[in-house]
Amino acid sequence: MKGKKLWFSMLLVGMSLGTAWAIRGQFGHEQGAAWAGAIGSLSILLVAKRKDWLSKAFSVALAGGIGWGLGGMMSYGMVVGYGRATDFINVYYGLLMLFVIGGLYGFIGGGFFGFALLNSKKTKVNWSRLIVEMVVSGLVFYFFMIEQLGWNMTPPRAEHWAICFGLGVALTAHLIRNKQYAPLRVAVFAGLGGGFGFAFGNFLHVLGRVSEIDFNFWNVMEYSLGFFGGLGMAYGAFTATWEANEEEESGNTELLSLLGVSLLIPFIVWQQSFTSDRISSMLEKVNFSNLSLGVNITLWFSLVLILAFSVLSYRRIKALNTGKFPYLEIKVFFVGIFAIYIIFSWLITGAFLSTYRIEQYLYLVNFIVIVLLINRAEVSFDNSHSTSHSIINVKSWLWGFVGVVILIALFAVVAINTHGEMDHSQKRFGVEERAVKSE
Repeated sequence: MKGKKLWFSMLLVGMSLGTAWAIRGQFGHEQGAAWAGAIGSLSILLVAKRKDWLSKAFSVALAGGIGWGLGGMMSYGMVVGYGRATDFINVYYGLLMLFVIGGLYGFIGGGFFGFALLNSKKTKVNWSRLIVEMVVSGLVFYFFMIEQLGWNMTPPRAEHWAICFGLGVALTAHLIRNKQYAPLRVAVFAGLGGGFGFAFGNFLHVLGRVSEIDFNFWNVMEYSLGFFGGLGMAYGAFTATWEANEEEESGNTELLSLLGVSLLIPFIVWQQSFTSDRISSMLEKVNFSNLSLGVNITLWFSLVLILAFSVLSYRRIKALNTGKFPYLEIKVFFVGIFAIYIIFSWLITGAFLSTYRIEQYLYLVNFIVIVLLINRAEVSFDNSHSTSHSIINVKSWLWGFVGVVILIALFAVVAINTHGEMDHSQKRFGVEERAVKSE
């Protein structure tokens, strides 16, 4: 694959997941991350233009969404605070732990995405076994790492990162045991990208606060996680060796997956985020006079929007009667589900009534660029091998890990030399010693 074409394709995926992840900042938790992950997964399929991938687009998007969504259980507010400290050890610790958290987001999300891509008539993946192994591993690792060993990352916050670590270990073991190296490659590079993106994003967040520019630099950090996570996931997917499959016949699984992506995930986001109290607070902030009317319109419009889109998408896909999904149908769905996420963000922040959240309009700029350019992307795959087995280059991956860790250390050095005490900064190390000296 020519370098320019590869990077152009990766850039579009990075922009897609980055924008969706920035939007996710308004909703949070597993459901918001799942919606963003599904958008990022669909963008890879549209860039790749492989008919065998497009024929299972909705199940792949749902798997990728769930994988990225699982990381939503992790808490990172305290860790971000460490990055605002004034000493190297606390800042470096904070950035490294964000690398771990972002890496787990990307590793599980990329692994699920790649695992779903393997599923075909020739290669039936065992989802039920994988899920059981991951659940057991997540609970076991949490028990020993947190309850027994006390390896707390974010005290006093929840330590669910250990559950995600266990999920990642089980996913890795399953893929290696079954020699499914292509999805493992996707997981590794998505993990490296997501981890680097989260640490680098916090670094940018700190510099942004120091600059005193009136902008939502927390959102920049979120965009960074999604952008670099998307780059990594795209690179892993586009450079792995995949089995050349015939175009699959779409069935009930795809239709159910379509409902999962278009209805279930958006509905949970709506139910958890569009509360009367939150909408009232937003309307007061933008000086909307009739709060009761505004709340009702916002609630019903957002709900009807996802219901209408889901029904129309389901009817359209089911009515094809070809058993196959044309590229145009997947692109229309991608544009629709992406646009609704942006609309949800505008509704929940009041950006449709006030310009006090300028970053909200950058989502639209990214969206337009992606929609206009995604048809121009080209990806070449090496189908010379009859299996999906790729060589695990552990040495190369380790060097990539070491390189990122060193780069993060440089970020920490720069960060501590740009500011003094900052609001909401946290210190994990050196607090007791400082307290003793003050006495």
